[in-house]
Amino acid sequence: VLYFSAGAELLFGNIKKRQLTLDGTQKWTIANLLKWMHANILTDRPELFLQGDTVRPGILVLINDTDWELLGELEYELQYNDNVLFISTLHGG
Repeated sequence: VLYFSAGAELLFGNIKKRQLTLDGTQKWTIANLLKWMHANILTDRPELFLQGDTVRPGILVLINDTDWELLGELEYELQYNDNVLFISTLHGG
């Protein structure tokens, strides 16, 4: 399940929760997931979510309530029933 919070949902059609079923014939890493999200569900201003092949600074990523930095970031291999939360700390002024 993908969750978007603190403004990140505005980049994804104002949807805060999205249930996904990923193709089980390949390994899904966070890197693959981000590419899929960009191509399929990122609806507005991708530069506010992505920078190169990763999330831009200011977007916190939690996997099952654990900071993704502790889990290998882009290389983390998604498991069945993982919850991935994207929290924006970017605020306009």
